[in-house]
Amino acid sequence: MGSSDETALLDATGVAKSFGAVRALTDASLRVAPGEVVALMGANGAGKSTFVKILTGALRPDAGRVLIRGHDARVGSPAQARRSGLVPVYQEPSLIPDLDVADNLRLGDTPGDAVLHWVNELGIKGLRLDDMISDLPLATLRILDLARALASDPDVLLLDEMTAALPTDLVENVLRVVRARADEGCGVIYISHRFTEIAELCDSATVLRDGRTVGDLKIEPGVEDRCVEMMLGAKLSLDKRDTGAARQNKGVPRLRAAGIAVAPVVKDVSFELFPGEVLGVVALEGQGQDEVFDVLSGHRKPTSGTLEVDGAPMHFSHPADAIAAGLSYVPGDRAEALLRERSVRENIALPFSARLRDWGPLRSKHERQRVDHAIEKLQIDTRAQGEVQRLSGGNQQKVTIGRWLAHGVQTLLLFDPTRGIDVRTKRQIYPLVRELAEQGAAVLFYTSELEEIPLACDRAIVIFNGRVVDMIDASEATEEALMRAAYGLSEMDAAS
Repeated sequence: MGSSDETALLDATGVAKSFGAVRALTDASLRVAPGEVVALMGANGAGKSTFVKILTGALRPDAGRVLIRGHDARVGSPAQARRSGLVPVYQEPSLIPDLDVADNLRLGDTPGDAVLHWVNELGIKGLRLDDMISDLPLATLRILDLARALASDPDVLLLDEMTAALPTDLVENVLRVVRARADEGCGVIYISHRFTEIAELCDSATVLRDGRTVGDLKIEPGVEDRCVEMMLGAKLSLDKRDTGAARQNKGVPRLRAAGIAVAPVVKDVSFELFPGEVLGVVALEGQGQDEVFDVLSGHRKPTSGTLEVDGAPMHFSHPADAIAAGLSYVPGDRAEALLRERSVRENIALPFSARLRDWGPLRSKHERQRVDHAIEKLQIDTRAQGEVQRLSGGNQQKVTIGRWLAHGVQTLLLFDPTRGIDVRTKRQIYPLVRELAEQGAAVLFYTSELEEIPLACDRAIVIFNGRVVDMIDASEATEEALMRAAYGLSEMDAAS
C-alpha cells in the first residue's frame, strides 16, 4: 500500500452534502492507494450512500475535494467518473433488460471478448453475447456487471454490496478475483455488511458516523470490536422504560411467520409475535427486512413459507387482505401512506372509508371523536389543515400512526417509524407503542436506530443475509450486541 498523497489513486477530503436542512455529509474523507482494498463502513444513516454517489458522479458535493491520481476530479456524471478511472458496481445491476448482452456492452463501449473472459474467470460458464438480459438470473447479472467493470481496467473499483444474494461459490470467486486485481495495483472500495468478507479481502476500513469519517483502521484480528465501537459512537441519551426481561408469552401468537423466503434476498425468516408484545427487527440495509414487511402487509407474495394470524393460515394477494386480517402497516416512506393534498383529518379517517363510495365527510359522531382523540393523543399540529404535505416530517409520521390509532389496532407493522424525525416526537412515539401493546395489540417494529430496541421493544430478532440469525431480549439488547449480530459477527463467534 502506498503512503503518500502522490501515490493515492483516490483521495477525498472534507466532502459535505446537504439536502435542504438535512446534512447528509459534513466531513467525509477516504483514501485509496494502489493495491489497497478499503472497506467503507457505517451504520444505517451514516452517509455511505451519499458519499458513494458523490464519488461516482451521481451527486455534486457542497464542499470538499476529490483527487484521482493527484488531480482534481470534477466528476459531474457517472460516465465522467468512469473516464476518470473510478468504476462502480452497485447492488442492483445497471443493465437494460430489453437488450441483449452485446447491446448493453456497446452502450458502455466495453469489448465483449474481455467481458466474457472475466465472466468465465468469475465462474459463470456458457454466457453468450446474444443472451437477453431479461432471461438471465440475478446472480449472472451481478457477475456480468462486475465483469464489465473489470474489462474497463479501472484504477479504482467501487463494489457496493456486490456479493449480496450470490451463492457461496460465486462469492469466493469474486473475492479471489478482486484480491488478484488489487495485487496488480488496482484500488478497491468495498462496501459490505458481511464482516467475514471484509476480514478476508480488505486491508483497511474507513468508518463513517453521522456524516463524518471518524477513523481509519487496519484490518487485523480483533478489529471488529473497534469497528463496532466507532460506528456507534456516543449516542443521545433517551429515557429507557422500566422493564425486566422480555415477557414470557403463552398461548396462540397473533402473528406467526415460518420459513418465509422471497427470492433471491430473503432465505428463511421465522418468528412469533404475541398480543401485548413489541417485537423489534434489526437489520442493516438490504438484508431482507423490506421484503419481509412487504409480505406481511400484502404487497408481495413469498416464494415459500407460511403465515398465520391468530392460528389461522393466511395467504395475502393484496394489501386489503392484510388489513382485513387485522394487520395495519406504517411504511418507512411517509409519501406512500399519505394523501399529501388532503387534510390531517381526512388522512386519519381514511380506514373508515375503505370503499370509494364511502369517501367523504365522517358520517358519525363516533368516528369524529376517534379522529379527534388520535390528533390529541399524538399532539399533531393541525394548523396546516388544508394539506398534510405542509406539515413537518414528524407530524406527517404521527398522522400515519394516528390513522390506525383511530381505527383500532390488532397488529401494527411499523417500518422505521422514527426515521428523520426529532427527539421530541420520538419521545411521543415510544410510549404510544408501549401503550398499544399494553392494551393488547401486537407490534412488529423495524428500526434503523439500534438504541430504540430497549426503549420500545420486549425482544428483537436480527436479520442478516436474509435469515434470522439472533433473538435478543430487550434487557440484553445493547447497541454493541445488536450491531455485532447485524454484521454477522455472532455467526463468526459461533463458528470459532
